[in-house]
Amino acid sequence: MKPIKSGLLALLLVLLGLWLHADTLLPHPFTYFSFRSAFVQLTGVIAIGAMSVALLLAVRPQWLERPLDGLDKMYRLHKWLGIVALVAGVLHWWWAQGTKWMVGWGWLTKPARRPAAEETLGMLEGWLRGQRGSAEFLGEWAFYGVVILLLLALIKRFPYHLFARTHGWLAGLYLVLVYHSVVLTRTAYWSQPIGWTSGVLMGIGVWAALVALSGRIGAHRRTRAQIESLTYYPELRVLEAGLRLAPGWAGHRAGQFAFVTSDPREGAHPYTIASAWDPLDRRMVFIAKALGDHTRRLRERLQTGMEVTVEGPYGCFDFEDGAPRQIWIGAGIGITPFVARMKQLAQTPGAPQVDLFHPTADYEQAAIDRLTADAGAAQVRLHLHVSGRDGRLDGAYIRSVVPEWASASIWFCGPASFGDVLRRDFVAHGLAPGRFHQELFAMR
Repeated sequence: MKPIKSGLLALLLVLLGLWLHADTLLPHPFTYFSFRSAFVQLTGVIAIGAMSVALLLAVRPQWLERPLDGLDKMYRLHKWLGIVALVAGVLHWWWAQGTKWMVGWGWLTKPARRPAAEETLGMLEGWLRGQRGSAEFLGEWAFYGVVILLLLALIKRFPYHLFARTHGWLAGLYLVLVYHSVVLTRTAYWSQPIGWTSGVLMGIGVWAALVALSGRIGAHRRTRAQIESLTYYPELRVLEAGLRLAPGWAGHRAGQFAFVTSDPREGAHPYTIASAWDPLDRRMVFIAKALGDHTRRLRERLQTGMEVTVEGPYGCFDFEDGAPRQIWIGAGIGITPFVARMKQLAQTPGAPQVDLFHPTADYEQAAIDRLTADAGAAQVRLHLHVSGRDGRLDGAYIRSVVPEWASASIWFCGPASFGDVLRRDFVAHGLAPGRFHQELFAMR
């Protein structure tokens, strides 16, 4: 979580610090309207800055993966930037529009406008002033659209395929808000660091918005593939798909994931790769559990011989930390990256000693037999934990099974809340926070 918190805090502090260098929240004389003027500018700068960085992250820039610890963390940061933009945008809108309503209702008295001083405006400044009415009108309605789309993105019950389609509209609304911001930002800001920074962020955001609107996100990392095999495990409600990739795939590390598109109308969905990479056979395996509206339909939709598009690989959940021991915890379908890593270890022995804990509520002998065989080939100690039989897995049990846990690193993939509980427990017992690795991928 550290890259997420650090990245979000750094952006907010930079924008706030640069704005305070150019302006103040304590204008003289201090009145409701003088404060409102400054506060509207500050919230506008924060809202458009947060949206700009969120759009950059949405196009999945590969160069940011390592600094932010993987695309899963980047998407979590993207989500929090959206929330910051929403909060700042609501404050910005209320102090701008709400004040006008309160004046109209007679709750506030707007100060008389001072006679305008004679001044000579440049061509650009004159044009910007002439655009203020349009910028306010378009910005207000774009804001309403953004609020609706961001709220829909936060509602888990809103169907994923509709979320994926409507969320892309934010890129178009963002372009309107850039126009709103450029026109209504105080002219004095543009000659100061806050103006330069905002301009750069909006320039990056415009580029990202155009990439998104043109459907080019991840285009240079896409490869065609054909489904070779489909295996369904009814007790687990899990579908295993084997794909053969066309030339162009650069290879992947165990623990990474890719986006797969089987239906252009549905869009791309992320799946953890459950196989090691061998450039000679160019085969890849994905395992999907029926958890949502899309994954429940996969069994009926997918067929052997069907062509799909694979984009990636992404992620830094790659088991590379140099620890002499590793403890893996793959909860439910979270076992997938560990399957890939075991297949890799079977080909390249000599890795750290590993204990793999697999807590699961569902049990199917065929799947467990394959998991056991993979663990044996990789010389990994497998600990199966069936919740209905063994209760809930916790840190105390893991420490009792692995007395050398203090010298190990922990790799967790599964429900985020379960991972958070285990992380807090191990850190409370002395584990360095940086030695607990957790995949956090979620598209919303």
